[in-house]
Amino acid sequence: MRKCFIATLFSIGLSANIFATEQRPPNVLFIMIDDLRPELGAYGIKAARSPHIDKLASEGVVFANAYANVPVCGASRASMMTGLRPSKKRFKTFYARADEDAKNAKTVFGYLTEQGYHTQSMGKIMHNAGDSASQWSIPPWKSPSKGGMGHRNYVLEENIERFAHVKKGPAFESADVEDNAYFDGMIADHAIEALSDAQSLDQPFFMAVGFVKPHLPFNAPKRYWDLYNARDIVLADNPFQPTNAPRKAVHGWGELRKYDGIPQKPELVSDDMARKLIHGYYASVSYVDAQVGRVLAQLNNLGLAKNTIVFLLGDHGWSLGEHGLWAKHSPFDHATRTPLIVRLPRNKDGSAVTGTAHGLVEFVDIFPTILDLTKQPQLDQLQGSSFVAQLADPKASGKQAVFPRYLMAEVIKSDDYALTEWYSKQGQVLARMLYDHRVDKAETYNVAEQPEYKEILDDLHNQLTEMMKTR
Repeated sequence: MRKCFIATLFSIGLSANIFATEQRPPNVLFIMIDDLRPELGAYGIKAARSPHIDKLASEGVVFANAYANVPVCGASRASMMTGLRPSKKRFKTFYARADEDAKNAKTVFGYLTEQGYHTQSMGKIMHNAGDSASQWSIPPWKSPSKGGMGHRNYVLEENIERFAHVKKGPAFESADVEDNAYFDGMIADHAIEALSDAQSLDQPFFMAVGFVKPHLPFNAPKRYWDLYNARDIVLADNPFQPTNAPRKAVHGWGELRKYDGIPQKPELVSDDMARKLIHGYYASVSYVDAQVGRVLAQLNNLGLAKNTIVFLLGDHGWSLGEHGLWAKHSPFDHATRTPLIVRLPRNKDGSAVTGTAHGLVEFVDIFPTILDLTKQPQLDQLQGSSFVAQLADPKASGKQAVFPRYLMAEVIKSDDYALTEWYSKQGQVLARMLYDHRVDKAETYNVAEQPEYKEILDDLHNQLTEMMKTR
């Protein structure tokens, strides 16, 4: 069966170099970046400066239409790592855990551990480091927090003191410090050391490196803030709810309102504050981009890149004022679409498969894809499908549709349309919105009630309800 599978991969053009020897399958370096929008040079957008991620993208395949299955941290990661779709009973919130919501399911790292891989987690991979922790080869490592700040990681004394007194701090910080004063620099340091140690392993590795930024608060060393001129920051050009959108499409972006200087509901942030937030987000992206560059440089310097598959992805998207929303927690494209870049080892002649894959993929597809690339048998539990054909040929077709969801909202996204339906506990459709991405990629006008779209809406609804039966 494995010989047949490998022959199939060769026939569609994947490099034989991926399967270096029967004794030593390829390594996997799995880099996850929290709350990352596809607002990168590699995605044709120059607002945020991301030279290291862009370089990686130029050496691999960029997935232009990759979707998280749920736009919130814990649930997205648990779904991704088990290859199971979220549902109204499983993987719902930011604190969802795979080892609680899917107790009998294997994780991709647990399964690879069983297959002889050295598996290692550092930084933020599972939302809770204890989630499925025993399935890694060694205990997960997270950068040390101090003063009860958790992920907030302030380094300026005034912010540390304020948080100690009122458990609240600013939504951004710019300190003139070295990169490893903040968590992501520490995570990069640890990953660089772990790669050095991996040289002496007598087994392949699956190394997962999870960077925290650009998650709130937008804290980054001053040098990354200085890459941007505050006067050049551009606000979202659609800071309004879509025409005819149901009330259920609105949320109060409570995640952001927990920070100093952010008005309480229902007041909106001022344009001045919005520019500062966007500035902080971009600075955080550039900061984490530099850490990615450091880790990839170590991979290359150690000679490990020649037999290592690199994944780089967000866990979901993030809104920066579009539709009047901030954070994630919505079914809109800004919350569910996120970067996915995969670089395969080069062929023996030095060539590589590169390009942009426009076909749809979703994050339940990552587990089966990793199994294909590492020559492992597939598992019956997996509810996604491998996108290895697009890695062989970025022009290959993607999926007919992908299926994000959030709370009671179920979503189907095809190449041309996005339909969201809100369901009652009894399974009745309470509200819906449909966007025609051929003419309205920004999702500004809900056409669900337009008679000319009835046939399209009915078809998407039927596909959605059929998928819901399979979870």
